[in-house]
Amino acid sequence: MAQSPRLQVVDITKSYPGVVANDKVNLTVNPGEIHALLGENGAGKSTLVKYIYGVHEADEGRLVWEGKELQISNPSHARKLGIGMVFQHFSLFDAMTVEQNIALGIDRKQAGGDLPNRIREVSAHHGLFLDPSRYVHTLSVGERQRIEVVRCLLQNPQLLIMDEPTSVLTPQEVENLFKTLRLLSSAGVSILYISHKLQEIKALCHAATIMRRGKVVARCKPEEQTTKSMAEMMMGQNVSSPVRSSAQTKSRVSLDIVDLSVSSTHQQGTDLKNINLQVLSGEIMSVAGIAGNGQREFLEVLSGEVLVDDPSMIRFGDIGVGRMGPMDRRKIGAAFVPEERLGHGAVPDMSLWENVLLSAGPQIKLVKNGFIRLRAAQKFTEEIVGKFRVVTQGVRRAANSLSGGNLQKFIIGREIIQKPRLIVAVQPTWGVDAGAAVSIRQALIDLAGTGAAVLIVSQDLEELFEISDRICVISNGCLSAPRPTASMTVQEIGLLMGEAGLGGKGASPI
Repeated sequence: MAQSPRLQVVDITKSYPGVVANDKVNLTVNPGEIHALLGENGAGKSTLVKYIYGVHEADEGRLVWEGKELQISNPSHARKLGIGMVFQHFSLFDAMTVEQNIALGIDRKQAGGDLPNRIREVSAHHGLFLDPSRYVHTLSVGERQRIEVVRCLLQNPQLLIMDEPTSVLTPQEVENLFKTLRLLSSAGVSILYISHKLQEIKALCHAATIMRRGKVVARCKPEEQTTKSMAEMMMGQNVSSPVRSSAQTKSRVSLDIVDLSVSSTHQQGTDLKNINLQVLSGEIMSVAGIAGNGQREFLEVLSGEVLVDDPSMIRFGDIGVGRMGPMDRRKIGAAFVPEERLGHGAVPDMSLWENVLLSAGPQIKLVKNGFIRLRAAQKFTEEIVGKFRVVTQGVRRAANSLSGGNLQKFIIGREIIQKPRLIVAVQPTWGVDAGAAVSIRQALIDLAGTGAAVLIVSQDLEELFEISDRICVISNGCLSAPRPTASMTVQEIGLLMGEAGLGGKGASPI
């Protein structure tokens, strides 16, 4: 006898001004099934799962939960039904313990006196070991994600929704998470899994529903597909891997960092310790590492947001820039892509063309005699939107009107199109779909092909192995010695990423 579906959404439609986010979407998830929800940025995935989790209502359609049609009014109602969700961005308080954070997110009756023991039991049973008394600020990113998962598991979910759960994990932590998800699946728990990492989908998921422009366009069994075929279903067109047209001579040092030590200006930040690194013209150098190991401080120093006492500690070509601010560094040919899109990479309430002006104004000569060249600025912005396939209703729209992935494409396109001699990009394809990731990686390769130096800071090892000439690892503010990509394995990088520290002065020679 066939099992009844755990969840069915039928003809779900949800519209916002100027866009239909979900257009008669149908989805079925069975008991014990790990079901992938795939699609490009703006395909409607987030809108759909927010409806399932009770964050918002649909305009049309219905939801059937374990054979009963109902309307989920809010996330609390969803959790009571047995629906849990682990969001991509953690909602944790650093100054509180694991137990205190979990207690805030569950029913008051469940947060009783035996909560510490229940945390230990549930976390140990699922291989997600947690100490309830530990403070969150002392935990790694992988351990913090365990808190979110265990908080859901304490409520005995029948459906667990996971949004990009491996984006901040080492390869070893990913494998541990997969063991947990397979254990839950074998116990009958359904999992709705959202990820842009198609190799993970192929390895983990039993079924996949693929969306494009708000509609369901395909369904498949990932194990029967290739990552390329799934990407093409998502995009509706052929997908090719990034390629290098010819070998680029790499001899001139474009970025030279010597014995760089900087104290973090952030609470519970990470100090940089005796960092040495050279990036050559025409080279793509990558820095791998788990979030919170000094990446933020590293970008601040390279971009000029934090200055150092000795200008020669950081050199762009022959120029010591340690005392130069961000705009002065841009004027000599540097470009920067920060990890935080809204508020750092773009001003949320400003239009796209205004955000271009803030970053590229002096370099592209969008200001003349103190006056903004409005038409030139808008035309330049339209060029970015077109070349990098940014989905927007126009260059006059505010930055915060774009989806996260489309804003990422816009920000990195804004920097690359200026043809800098050096670009430093943190998580350049974070949160973007497969097709957009290919185009961004190709643009970085092409930029290196012109002789520019490219420095990428990322946790996406698949990306780093695909495009990097050399890779090093940042851990606890220290940098490992760069090595040719071809001489390293994912496992070696993962072990370095998980180390408490990589040494002191001289730890990162060329």
